[in-house]
Amino acid sequence: MTGWDIAPEGVRSVISRVRKAADDMDTGIGLYGRSVQGAMEAAGTLSLGGESTGGSGSGRAAGLVAVALGQFAEDTEKDVAFLPLRASDSANGAIAATNAYLAGDLEQAWNAQHHATLPPDVTAFLEKARKKADGKR
Repeated sequence: MTGWDIAPEGVRSVISRVRKAADDMDTGIGLYGRSVQGAMEAAGTLSLGGESTGGSGSGRAAGLVAVALGQFAEDTEKDVAFLPLRASDSANGAIAATNAYLAGDLEQAWNAQHHATLPPDVTAFLEKARKKADGKR
């Protein structure tokens, strides 16, 4: 059972909208990451003559602005990843709680609701995503 099987239509509608919003967040986060990387590369490097040069062609940017952008992205990584994880946990918790309630298991419904309110483990998610990305390289 996917959890989707016995949920009432109203719950299905809300969950569909939440999942769509989470998908949109994932798309936005990907765009954000590519934009930060592009900005880092476009920032170029500094030279003694005060001229700015473009990226070195190696795909890695250097220079004060690029370093600052990279640090910003690194420092906000957990906050950015939290958003779609929170949405997903909330949607899944709503489905599980509704299905348990409909099945007459109020304790399981409460447990599902309670579990859905706990903050997602962003660190474990990011570690898993990094391992997956390293495997694709």
